[in-house]
Amino acid sequence: MRYSIFDPTGNITALVESDVEPGLQPQTAAGLMRRHPAVEQVGFMRFSSAEPGVQAEVRMAGGEFCGHASMSAAALYLLRRGGERQTLRLRMSGAAQPVELRLQRETAESFRAAVCMPRALSIGPRAFAYQQLVGELTLVRLEGIAHVIVRESSPFFALLKERPAAEEALRLWCGELSAECLGLMFLEGDAPELRITPLVYVPGSATMVWESSCASGSAAVGLALAREKGERVELTLHEPGGSLRVESDPETGETWLGGTTRLLQSVEE
Repeated sequence: MRYSIFDPTGNITALVESDVEPGLQPQTAAGLMRRHPAVEQVGFMRFSSAEPGVQAEVRMAGGEFCGHASMSAAALYLLRRGGERQTLRLRMSGAAQPVELRLQRETAESFRAAVCMPRALSIGPRAFAYQQLVGELTLVRLEGIAHVIVRESSPFFALLKERPAAEEALRLWCGELSAECLGLMFLEGDAPELRITPLVYVPGSATMVWESSCASGSAAVGLALAREKGERVELTLHEPGGSLRVESDPETGETWLGGTTRLLQSVEE
């Protein structure tokens, strides 16, 4: 099997280049994550598409959408095809339409990338409860994933220091929301400089990860703040693995996420 491991802002991602049947992908991903404990997610990539104007396709092991895997897949495409700069369209699991990416090579194996994230299906407050905690949190539903934003002022923010409880609450809420996968974005600070600690649960691959950074969760924060302000926002989001830039416009519904990704290793076995 051939696969490559990337570091997009600390959210270590493995991309499998060999053909693996969808039914075998979750267990293949689990095996790779056991072999490489730093890997937080696994995608399966094809370097072609029958869809006009689409250069490549990626399916995540749990069928979710992933912005970081999209940026890493674009980088892998450029590494395999050659070139210094490219705009391409990628078919990513969890998204109804192909996503657009812009890529610029910085070194032999590192790239600056930006991805146009899928538009929000809905943004708004929702009542949540866990044990003695009760209150409203902002829920952002995207294609292929949903995120709950937990601010410092919320009583639920205490879950950040009670990680087993946070994971239990996330599993519970994912079921209640019938979400394909669900993230908790613990949000601190004031715009435009914010801090995020992301926790993401993907039932399809049976993974619960305190991620080093989360692209779709970062986009969800940008979308929510742009909706609140009623105007375009530009944010720098500091996460455990590094920083991401988010630009979100509530009038167009368009959100661009910018960061870097670099190849750590390619493996054939």
